[in-house]
Amino acid sequence: MAWDTARTKRLLLDAAMDEFAAHGPEGARIDRIAAAAGVNKERIYPYFGGKRQLFAAVLQRELEQLAAAVPLEEAHGRTVDLPEYAGRVFDYHLAHPHLLRLLQWEALYSDATAPVAGEEQRAAHYAEKVAALSRARRGVAGPESAKAQLAPKELLYAVVALAGWQFAAPQLARMIIGGTAGEDPVVRRAVVVDMVRRLAL
Repeated sequence: MAWDTARTKRLLLDAAMDEFAAHGPEGARIDRIAAAAGVNKERIYPYFGGKRQLFAAVLQRELEQLAAAVPLEEAHGRTVDLPEYAGRVFDYHLAHPHLLRLLQWEALYSDATAPVAGEEQRAAHYAEKVAALSRARRGVAGPESAKAQLAPKELLYAVVALAGWQFAAPQLARMIIGGTAGEDPVVRRAVVVDMVRRLAL
């Protein structure tokens, strides 16, 4: 019987996602990942290399899934409504809390001045989003209004922060707002959408 390499990789990535989200790249154990996937741990090394490379592969896959699920541009280059985009990013993090945990682990174990795994490709992806925002704004507002607007890169960063930070630091949301996003997601989503609408003016 032929070995299903694609399925094996998927099983390993799924198991690694759970392990890394729970324990980070240092605390994660290869043997636990292999056991959860039902795969011999020796398969991990030829497919992904060591634990660091596996962590990078997991994070890259999760970021690609976010980008595919919540695009900023639709078919034919039409930019989606930015406040609603922020709401959809909020929805994604509500349904996939592990992604922000993975990003937090990456930040915790990275030098803030050194590139992370896949940074060039990831930065290019965000640059495309910034360019899409720039195209969407071109010709919409007059010169005076444009001067008062946030720069597209600052606006995108604000959207990412507003949509995700309350999931990344729920204890702060509880202390400042009085509850977490998961306790009343409809209200919290509406607030995020409204804030982005105001920022985008």
